[in-house]
Amino acid sequence: MATVSSIGVGSNLPLNDLLTSLRNNENQALALIQSRQVAAQTKVSAYGKLQSAVSALQTAAQAVGKADAFGTLKATAGSEAFSATAGKTAIAGQYAIQVDTLASAQTLVAQGRAERDAAIGTGGSVTITLANGESHTLDLGGKDTSLNGLVAALNGDPDSGVNATLVNDGSGAPHRLLLTSRTTGTESAVTSITVDGNADLEAFLAYDKAEGTGGFTEQAATNAQLSINGIAITSQTNTIKDAIDGVELTLKQTTSAPATLSIARDDTAATKAINDFVKAYNSLLGTITSLTAYDTDAQTASALTGDSLARRVQTEMRGALNGALGGIDGLSLSRIGITTDPKSGELKVDDTKLAKALSSNLAGVTALFAGTDGAGTRVASAADAFTRSGGLFSATTDSLNRTIDQMQKQYDATADRIDQRMETYRQQFTQLDSMVAQMNSLSSYLTQQLSMLNKLSTSDE
Repeated sequence: MATVSSIGVGSNLPLNDLLTSLRNNENQALALIQSRQVAAQTKVSAYGKLQSAVSALQTAAQAVGKADAFGTLKATAGSEAFSATAGKTAIAGQYAIQVDTLASAQTLVAQGRAERDAAIGTGGSVTITLANGESHTLDLGGKDTSLNGLVAALNGDPDSGVNATLVNDGSGAPHRLLLTSRTTGTESAVTSITVDGNADLEAFLAYDKAEGTGGFTEQAATNAQLSINGIAITSQTNTIKDAIDGVELTLKQTTSAPATLSIARDDTAATKAINDFVKAYNSLLGTITSLTAYDTDAQTASALTGDSLARRVQTEMRGALNGALGGIDGLSLSRIGITTDPKSGELKVDDTKLAKALSSNLAGVTALFAGTDGAGTRVASAADAFTRSGGLFSATTDSLNRTIDQMQKQYDATADRIDQRMETYRQQFTQLDSMVAQMNSLSSYLTQQLSMLNKLSTSDE
């Protein structure tokens, strides 16, 4: 914006005031553009809030629209010795679990050495064979063969089958190599270690479990031993899958007597999914009401008052919900305890009636929400038209943002034109000021001369 220097001093004309008035009048065009920009930006913000509410409802609808949300089973362990989780294929029932032995990993401890960083021979290769028949060779050619080097090589190879570390026992040869199987159970235990191409390392590492040769002390691996309702089970790990159909057991400690495992129906997840869906739906209605409200007393509108997209969201979501059909016995939302407030349109849940419906007609409630024409399925699909990339919200806000950009360009162009016009006015007013000042000076001079002539004329008489 161009600055206006002080003018009108010489002419005594209010030219600065006139320029200010002209500037204010011209700026009305800028104010109008800015007002439209603010209105458009307010709409974009409002659409963002509305889209968030629709997305939240869509997420809740997708959750309640999954059959897995209904008829879940809960596993309850009667002892801290084990835990359990039940999947969809599990069957409700009671089981007696006794844990006799936990699965453990094999540990091999080598003879002590005086130095941990001294090379044990040069090069060579080490082959480790496990009880399950797997065998893996580490090539140590050109590599560190000290205890430190062996630990790094074994731990750095994902297929070595063992983890290595060093233990200091405080003796004269304190550094002892400790090898631990990477997984529990006898099948993962090391059965032999052979070394080729390095006699010194062979003397230190060679091991044969079957022959009982080698310088290692072994803590043998064990398998998990347990019984389920008196049936003996053996496992390589402490996680037992599908010994009981659809149930995963995790063993933690042994027991002195059988402990109870209960598998029972749990409608908590279904109840939560339904209530979350209802809350999200009501939240969307509240958002729409807030964004489209009109204050009759103050006669002020909200950001989306009378907006067609907001009305369409409300209509589409209500239509999707009201069109939900139960797959069994013509079940409806009202029959399972979900009713609509006639004034606000919000949903209300009768928890007691819902719990009874889940207990007595689980298949029907599942179909009502997760079926092809279920409430969750229909609402999630309806919401997708608004929320997806290139959907109604995206298209509308993109259009508004383009309009905002165009209005900014219009604003900048109009501001430049006003500045140019004001500079023209300033130059013209400066010329006028100078001309009037000159005329005032000439007028004063002529007045003075006429006054003097008048005095001369009077004196001659």
